[in-house]
Amino acid sequence: MKNLFVLLICMLFFVGPTSAQAPIEINLWPEGLPNSNGIDKTKPFDDATQNFRPSIKVFLPEASKATGRAVVCCPGGGYSHLATDHEGYAWAPFFNERGIALIVLKYRMPHAVTEVPISDAREALRIVRANAQKWNIDPKKVGIMGSSAGGHLATTISTHSDAETAPNFQILFYPVVTFDYKYTHKGSRHNLIGENASADMVDLYSNEKQVNATTPPAILLLSDDDKTVPSMNSVNYYAALKANGIKASMHIYPSGGHGWGIRDNFKYHNEMLNDLSAWLETIK
Repeated sequence: MKNLFVLLICMLFFVGPTSAQAPIEINLWPEGLPNSNGIDKTKPFDDATQNFRPSIKVFLPEASKATGRAVVCCPGGGYSHLATDHEGYAWAPFFNERGIALIVLKYRMPHAVTEVPISDAREALRIVRANAQKWNIDPKKVGIMGSSAGGHLATTISTHSDAETAPNFQILFYPVVTFDYKYTHKGSRHNLIGENASADMVDLYSNEKQVNATTPPAILLLSDDDKTVPSMNSVNYYAALKANGIKASMHIYPSGGHGWGIRDNFKYHNEMLNDLSAWLETIK
């Protein structure tokens, strides 16, 4: 009996209470897609072919821990695929432990139909705010997070929306921001706006040029030696935010390259989590 008691105590110590509810999956467009990338209405949805059903997976913290904050997460992948694990689902414990809901978006690949992923991201934000009361979320504390091309989608939503529909804050990991060939990630540019896009389209989706006084505050986290998405994407976006009086923080780590997400083999993993945690405390 004594041994059984000790075993139960050990199990409680090592396992501990669960920190979140079971995730909820929601189809973004149950009444039918509002637009098409050319394959999403003609072929079966299939993650293996990157023909994603537009949807969200909602990870809610325990109600007793909920702070009212929520983050809609846009994984990266060059607008050709999605890194939904280390840039998406694997972030859920980090946010839920801090009382923050994480909503991971599976957005459709554009195939040069620019409005396709943008409409999916906007609908994700709308659904989160529509369910705010049920999910213990404050509709005025809904941020957006993006990595790489997902960072471009996040900055697009942040700079191409009015004050009522924009996210309330931005979390950006090594984001694509500009479509200027000098600094852009060419694959992301070509996949979103096409290889023969007009100069006006290039400027419109070079999001450092679209920042204004209503753009939400941001944190940018990246590596100095990123050869895939040059650091000047973030530097110029940060400068534009500051020029418009927007609160912003930027952390450039000495090394690490591109695409580390929440993987713990990133040399500055712990520093990055601490930097992000400290910044999140400013979002009340």
